[in-house]
Amino acid sequence: MLALYNQRMNQQLISVCEKLSYEQLHQDTHSFFPSVMAHWNHILFGDLIMLQRLVMNRLADVDPALLKELPQALSVNDEYVSTLDELKPLRALVDSLYIQMTKAFSTEDCLKIVRYTTTEGQAIERTLGEFCQHIFNHQTHHRGQLTCILSQFGIDFGCTDLPVIVPEGASAK
Repeated sequence: MLALYNQRMNQQLISVCEKLSYEQLHQDTHSFFPSVMAHWNHILFGDLIMLQRLVMNRLADVDPALLKELPQALSVNDEYVSTLDELKPLRALVDSLYIQMTKAFSTEDCLKIVRYTTTEGQAIERTLGEFCQHIFNHQTHHRGQLTCILSQFGIDFGCTDLPVIVPEGASAK
């Protein structure tokens, strides 16, 4: 359900961001990340590094050829794209991978342990369920920052309520 929410919210907000000029997408907004595009790049960073961690822990079955199409996540300030036209296909690919992955997880899988080291060097162990919760919380948190910026630009970004965005709920197939 959260993977679907993520995909649908990303599509909704990218569509809304298309109302902004190139200058607005890149202007310093004095927010957590300096610009709208910097927020999009950071959300991608989080998704990519979490995906790398799942693959490294052998908890995500992703086609190796597909993995090679994805950029390597190294730093919280990585820049993968500079335009929405570059963002859209990469975002769609990553979102579809998370939907496919999470659909494949069983209840037993969600109890398996994910081990990784943060970009700050901290060793972490979490169950797969907790790890996925972190992935989707990270996305929602930074999209919340993005919606604040869009509000300051006077842009209506629409409803963000989970029951409205994913009306089928957890029964989503």
